[in-house]
Amino acid sequence: MGRSTSLIPEHVAVIMDGNGRWAEQKGRPRWMGHVAGARVVKDVVAHCARAGVEQLSLYAFSSDNWSRPPEEVAALLELFENQFREQADTLVAQGIRLSVIGRRTRLPLTLRRVIADVEARSGAGRAMHLRVALDYSSRAAIQGALPVHHAVAGLTKGTTILPPVDLLVRTGGERRLSDFLLWECAYAELLFLDVLWPDVTSTVLDGAFEEFAQRERRYGRVAARVSA
Repeated sequence: MGRSTSLIPEHVAVIMDGNGRWAEQKGRPRWMGHVAGARVVKDVVAHCARAGVEQLSLYAFSSDNWSRPPEEVAALLELFENQFREQADTLVAQGIRLSVIGRRTRLPLTLRRVIADVEARSGAGRAMHLRVALDYSSRAAIQGALPVHHAVAGLTKGTTILPPVDLLVRTGGERRLSDFLLWECAYAELLFLDVLWPDVTSTVLDGAFEEFAQRERRYGRVAARVSA
């Protein structure tokens, strides 16, 4: 109870919002914003691992994102596959374990194979557990975790309730959770930033960690009064 005892939260969740708007503001196609955002992901993962974050969960593609223009969806899926393949060696070398959460049956077969390969290769990593949410819906994950819903079509064994989130950060200026880790964020500290995802830097991250350290986390309790 009281202020966080550590500057660094154990479990950080990030809603990476603003790629498309970043590109549009620069007069570029939206897919270029996603490419720029992917470069930021690499830096953020490395910085969080160095800082001592134990678990990092990134919201990459929600179940509702299928409704975006087909060309944007196709570009995103190709980007995911390329990034997983290109970053596999780095994740293994850094001791970072990768897990992908969400529904996999709707993902392209080649992407599913790349995911399975990276998960297997990085499975022994202990420096940090990186989770990437693809075709993810928190409401579906909660349903899938209930015994009566174990056979829900398309949900994988990776779609389970995760450890509690300590700090959730959303970039892009929006103030909502958008069906991301609703159960796990029951007592998370929420931080909404106006900065667009491709503009996130290590300084922005460190500022988020400093803000977290100043928050008073009571978990429904009342702080004890200090008698005079």
